[in-house]
Amino acid sequence: MVEQVIRVPLAVGEDFIIQKNRLGQGGKRLCVVTGTHGDELEGQYVAWRLASLLQQHPEHLKGTVDIYPATNPLGISTMTRGIPQCDLDMNRTFSDNEQGAFSEYVAARLMADLVGADVCLDIHASNIYLREIPQVRINENTARRLVPLAQHLNMDFIWIHPAATVLESTLAHSLNAMDTPTLVVEMGIGMRVTRAYGDRLIAGIFSLMAHLGMWDAPVPPVSPPIVSTDGHVSFLNAPCPGLFFPSRAHASHVEEGEELGIIADPLTGEVRERIASPAAGLLFTLREYPVVYEGSLLARVLGGSV
Repeated sequence: MVEQVIRVPLAVGEDFIIQKNRLGQGGKRLCVVTGTHGDELEGQYVAWRLASLLQQHPEHLKGTVDIYPATNPLGISTMTRGIPQCDLDMNRTFSDNEQGAFSEYVAARLMADLVGADVCLDIHASNIYLREIPQVRINENTARRLVPLAQHLNMDFIWIHPAATVLESTLAHSLNAMDTPTLVVEMGIGMRVTRAYGDRLIAGIFSLMAHLGMWDAPVPPVSPPIVSTDGHVSFLNAPCPGLFFPSRAHASHVEEGEELGIIADPLTGEVRERIASPAAGLLFTLREYPVVYEGSLLARVLGGSV
């Protein structure tokens, strides 16, 4: 059943509306949230397919699934990352302050609707510059509680971040602080849908639901993820401006010293730099947008536990 979570009048005679699709009733509650960044569309496919599959087999659902496909509907409509009218990143405004500005009020009302869920999935894509393998990102302070849940999601990689790198105003951090277990999924690329990644996550969601006792039909086995911390991740940044052309495929295994790509100078026809992998491991992030400047992120390699 489609329900209205938030309605706020806008100056142009329209309303800012966030809706959810509630499937099932009673029992444990799973919330699937996406669309916080309007240029991240991978979760739109997941929301559509998940709702469709649950409605095809309601007899197997032994709990409540709330799907929030567009928590930043204006951003999705205009293909902008933040909320267009105030140009704010919605995922930096989550708190319980309903007396604040427009974005803070919307974020607080959304938080109030999510708090108390047994598990919340916050689905993101990368931006238009980088492509990511399917992964779950977790604050080290919540790892003990969340890693066992994340292992059911059929993702390649669980990345445990130090607490200092996690912004306190994000949805996941705020919900976890309010004792609502929240997992951040990141996969694919901005402004695109990678259906194979979405299908993998949907299989993982059903596995998680079965683990929680919310789904009583058989589910396929999921692949065990790599669990790692920042200590196993190498970052490659551009040493100079130019055009980056990768020479290895995304999600491939690379060797230490192996060439990952070049930075070319279209003016002179020269190769300005050859980018080598600093470690052997999995190339889990790779730049998609070719124009780079000094310091631009080109790739991340997961070594150590691979």
